[in-house]
Amino acid sequence: MRGSLGIAVAQPVCVSHDVAGNAVRHAETVRAAGARVVVFPELSLTGYELEAAAITPDDPRLAPLVEACAGTGSLALVGAPIRGDAGREHIAMLAVDAAGVSVAYRKMWLGTAEAERFTPGDEPAVVTVDGRRLGLAICKDTGVPQHAADTVALGVDAYVAGTVKLAEEADLQAERARRIAADHGVRVAVASFAGPTGGGFEQTAGRSGVWAPGGALVAQAGTEPGAIIRATLP
Repeated sequence: MRGSLGIAVAQPVCVSHDVAGNAVRHAETVRAAGARVVVFPELSLTGYELEAAAITPDDPRLAPLVEACAGTGSLALVGAPIRGDAGREHIAMLAVDAAGVSVAYRKMWLGTAEAERFTPGDEPAVVTVDGRRLGLAICKDTGVPQHAADTVALGVDAYVAGTVKLAEEADLQAERARRIAADHGVRVAVASFAGPTGGGFEQTAGRSGVWAPGGALVAQAGTEPGAIIRATLP
């Protein structure tokens, strides 16, 4: 039988373009979270800066985060721009653990400004942690019913997203999460930026949260940067 799986959603303090500093702050968050899985917002390592330089999985600036994950036994799901095949660039979710950094998922549904630089990902993705399958999403993906349906069809225990939303979009963000949980009977975890994060976002929504299968809210943060919300997949 599988044991419970602790998952945390974080809304870290972020400094635009400061990958080294943000990686250190991510590492501090992982240590404070005390969870097997820690989820971070979209483009969390650079801030929502659509011109930020792409990051590679072997970037030495990510070493403090790898060390934190090794020390805690955590998997961190973090946001970054990456360069892929044939020079194409993607908004990605990176998986960080004691073994290092890998690209876990490439955002499939891009905003208009994002599409001027980035290429959409080809397919939904899942990471497996202690026998639990976590379907991955980034921001606009959560508003596309087909994305949730295709991801859940892979067989998932939870749908996990990193987002960035304007302050006035907090209710929209929560409604999307609730609808996915209700429609598909899976737990939903959303890590959302709080405070300023670049790209014209002087204030963001925060309100990171976890929803139970069926749509009931389990736990939710406020709008303050630095908050961490923890929940358990039973």
